[in-house]
Amino acid sequence: MHTYDCDPILTDSEVLDFCKKGFIVLDGVMPKEINERVVEECNKAATEKQKNSLNGKHETWHAAQNNRLNELLKEDWFKKDVLCNPTVAGTIRSILGKDFALPQHISNHRSVCPMPIAQDWHWDGGSRYGFEPTVLLCFYLPQGCPPDMGPTEILPSSHFMFSPSSRKGHYGEIKGSYYAVAHPGSWVIMMHSLWHRRSASTGTGIRNNMKLSYWRTTPPKRDWITETDFLRQANYSFDGQLYSRRPTRDARDAAEMFFWMSGLSDKFEWHGGQGWPATHHSDAPEHRDTPLGTPAYLGGYSIKG
Repeated sequence: MHTYDCDPILTDSEVLDFCKKGFIVLDGVMPKEINERVVEECNKAATEKQKNSLNGKHETWHAAQNNRLNELLKEDWFKKDVLCNPTVAGTIRSILGKDFALPQHISNHRSVCPMPIAQDWHWDGGSRYGFEPTVLLCFYLPQGCPPDMGPTEILPSSHFMFSPSSRKGHYGEIKGSYYAVAHPGSWVIMMHSLWHRRSASTGTGIRNNMKLSYWRTTPPKRDWITETDFLRQANYSFDGQLYSRRPTRDARDAAEMFFWMSGLSDKFEWHGGQGWPATHHSDAPEHRDTPLGTPAYLGGYSIKG
């Protein structure tokens, strides 16, 4: 296992936004020369796969195409300029904590467009239900992805919804979904259990989408860039409801996830009702600074025995 550490770059507000949505997009953060070099490697891997097929080698798609790509993990330039790019690594460090583990495998979701039929909704194999970010699913788009090339479609905050792929794949378009349209050199970093799919494409050409996973190796701790009195004043509610889920439940789940990531899971309390964290204010003057239901750790009250 190879680990890496660097300074975290996300703020409290950005970490909470990740908790709410379950993903973050880093648009165009990779240098042009690195993107071009990676695309060249993807093309070589695809050519090797085609040659193996013509020679009668009945290898799996992963064995034929990704063995070559996995060799990149041993290359110093790939580790330095791709896996540990300062913006990418700083973001992952903020979410997974210090000494996070680097990817051990590369998959390339290489699409020959157009592909008029969208992929089924799914979460990736090995996903576990829960709000603890112990592993991150990352997509690196060396060529970017315009709207007509089948950008990854994501259902924000679906990491809080339990449903196996066999029970979600039949859904078509879902109101509130996010299309990861991106410039070359972009990354999509998300919870492993987030619902997603390749959307339909009408353009012509090749879309390379490299999939990598990073892992947590240390207990959670709030050591990213903190904001003054953030825990008491944070708004855990969503700006708009994305699908048929209770907004009070969304706020509760986002708050519990943020507390867990901060290493404060033992301080989290939820009393229910129309109080904290679903509302961060009150019409009653005596409760404006401390909404009803606020945990004792934040100056509220506790009903624990």
